[in-house]
Amino acid sequence: MKIGFIGLGNVGAKLAGSLLRNGFELTVRDIDRAAGNALIERGAIWADTAQQIAETSDIIITCLPSPDVSAQVMETNDGVIAGLSANKVWLEMSTTDQAEVKRLGALVAARGAIPMDSPVSGGCHRAATGNISIFTGGDRAGFEKALPALTVMGRRVLHTGPLGSASVMKVVTNYLAGVQLVSTGEAFMVAKRAGVDLGVVYEAIRISSGNSFVHETEGQLILNGSYNINFTMDHEVKDVTLFDELGKNFGVPLELSPLVVDIMRDGLKRYGPRVWSSMVVKRLEDACGADLRAPGFPEVLVDNEPEQTGFEVTVPGV
Repeated sequence: MKIGFIGLGNVGAKLAGSLLRNGFELTVRDIDRAAGNALIERGAIWADTAQQIAETSDIIITCLPSPDVSAQVMETNDGVIAGLSANKVWLEMSTTDQAEVKRLGALVAARGAIPMDSPVSGGCHRAATGNISIFTGGDRAGFEKALPALTVMGRRVLHTGPLGSASVMKVVTNYLAGVQLVSTGEAFMVAKRAGVDLGVVYEAIRISSGNSFVHETEGQLILNGSYNINFTMDHEVKDVTLFDELGKNFGVPLELSPLVVDIMRDGLKRYGPRVWSSMVVKRLEDACGADLRAPGFPEVLVDNEPEQTGFEVTVPGV
């Protein structure tokens, strides 16, 4: 199976690396040629255009920073759509919105190819080891065709339903992570002001009903002071905004979401678009004139779980 991969950023390069490590024939492309060098040294082929990738691959993966960039890569004269033909699979692994992936999906289907949205969740450290989770929406036949590739990029793969459903779930889970990031910072600061050692605070939350994935990952990086979650503030703002817009589009009277969007936008304004997203808690540190540091926490996250072949997660009754 020949796979083409477009977008070799913090997540994309790691997903592409898993494909290469597991023996797939891989062609890659990024706006920055240097981003592909490490993969090319390991046997990947470089493509000069997205059209070339589509023409020579069975599965074409895009993993790009925004819906606008995805649209450009797909729709330019030498883009992915121009190179598609019958039975090829397009996997959109970018974080995008439901309406946009459906719009592009219709153009893909018109070429006889199969559109799938397939974002990941679980952090860059798990993307590096093939242990990240993957949501995939689209026709079942396309899902089964892509499954051999999905199960080396991710540990748990969930078929979420029709095209667009995976993008909804990605936006929902990223919103929840954003809320938990803000609440984690507040919990740390209140406990610190109350005189509790922050190392104790971390463990107390970890073993309690207040625990979360964000606490166990980003919480450690906040306490270290590196904030290095490998995910930037501009992407955080994009993601929580996508959720807020999705809720409004469906007439949901959101209350917490608009506040989280405002908090993240303020973090971007204060510290810049390319700082790590977990630095949003520095707003609280600045306001209180106190940092949230404790010894013994890592500067970066490392996935210590051994790489294993992934599997499809089944849903009872579905």
